[in-house]
Amino acid sequence: MAYEDEELNKRRSQRAEEKKRLQVQLSLLKIGAIVTAVTLVLCATALLITYGLVNLPQPGPDDLESSTLQPPSTTESQPVQTLPPEPDTVIHFVAGGDVNVSGQTVGAGTTASGYDYTNVFLDLVPVLGSADLTAVNFEGSLFGAPYGQKNKSAPQQMMQALANAGVDFIQAANSQSIINGPAGLIKTLQGIRAAGLEPLGAYMNAEEYRQAGGYTIREVKGIKIAIVAFTKGMNGSGVPPVIDGCINLLYEDYDTTYKTVDTDGITRVLRAVQNQKPDVTIAMLHWGSEYNNQIKSTQEKIRDLMLREGVDAILGTHSHYVQTVEFDQQKGTMVAYSMGDLLGDGDKPDTDYSVLLDLQITRDGDTGKCSITGFDYIPVYIHNETETGGGIRLLRIREAMAAYEQNYIGKVSDEVYGAMKEALAKIEARMSPEA
Repeated sequence: MAYEDEELNKRRSQRAEEKKRLQVQLSLLKIGAIVTAVTLVLCATALLITYGLVNLPQPGPDDLESSTLQPPSTTESQPVQTLPPEPDTVIHFVAGGDVNVSGQTVGAGTTASGYDYTNVFLDLVPVLGSADLTAVNFEGSLFGAPYGQKNKSAPQQMMQALANAGVDFIQAANSQSIINGPAGLIKTLQGIRAAGLEPLGAYMNAEEYRQAGGYTIREVKGIKIAIVAFTKGMNGSGVPPVIDGCINLLYEDYDTTYKTVDTDGITRVLRAVQNQKPDVTIAMLHWGSEYNNQIKSTQEKIRDLMLREGVDAILGTHSHYVQTVEFDQQKGTMVAYSMGDLLGDGDKPDTDYSVLLDLQITRDGDTGKCSITGFDYIPVYIHNETETGGGIRLLRIREAMAAYEQNYIGKVSDEVYGAMKEALAKIEARMSPEA
């Protein structure tokens, strides 16, 4: 059954309201129980005294003297009262890779009355909708018709479907940020916000950038999360003067060779972030080379710089491949060089699968220390049926394989099952939990 946009929004809102209601209800029950218990004790004591069933001792001169002059007895040891340990607080930040705009991905939402991308993302709702915060990279524009590959422009309904599926943040600093010029960037940011989402790493003008500082901060369950986003460049294009300084960049030579890391610019943003004293800082980076698994030396330099300046997790996109993950549990740091294409044509080898990364962020109840204490990964397959008259659906690989093995109605074909099995093996080889 496909959920309608309105129903998905309603479910998401109800989930948040239910959490608040239960928290308030639990607090009121605790307070009520304490008040009731104290009231019952006082009433019972008063009745016993009134009817002479309990006589309160009257202090005499000897008692006064004894209590005044004699030290308290130490013959009996008193039990030490200890407070129970505070419980840990755990939240989950889920991130996905590139949402690529092309002729096929735009066509995946075509209906008789317009566009609807609900079914494209429907199978990811259990993961995205249950997370505390979620983010993906949108490698495209919301510039308007004509839609498709040439202008990398998608209908607003694609952004709305991402919001309905449970996404909170959209990385807007990437290779397609200014494909349609300053007007395209502004319309894209407006479209992201119109869907109830927040863009990351790109801003409409210098004043907006100045007010934001180039970063976003959100607090969940008392845990303060800072999120930044940077791009290596914009397909060789220079930033027009009207929006100069409005996009976070990783390189000084961002429009040519990508050899000189913008150390000062990166450091300036990250130090502004740390001045806000976040508990955890997450950096979403559009970096590396397309269709290339090699990790560049400048990427390693950027990685080291960011970890040194307080970043806890780096989540990469752009290569279209799932690449290595480095997780240091002792330090609580994580580097995922590329999460792959979340949505794309999947027409090149190893571009038809990706991962959703689920970061577990924990505040220790005893020490108050907050860190990334672990991660999980959800393998995702791009099931592209456009050549046979169908559309594109994103499928959680493990669940789709289980449905095939149990011969469920609507299972994937033998060929797709084989492709998913191969993709899963490749993903698992790169998701090592060791540093």
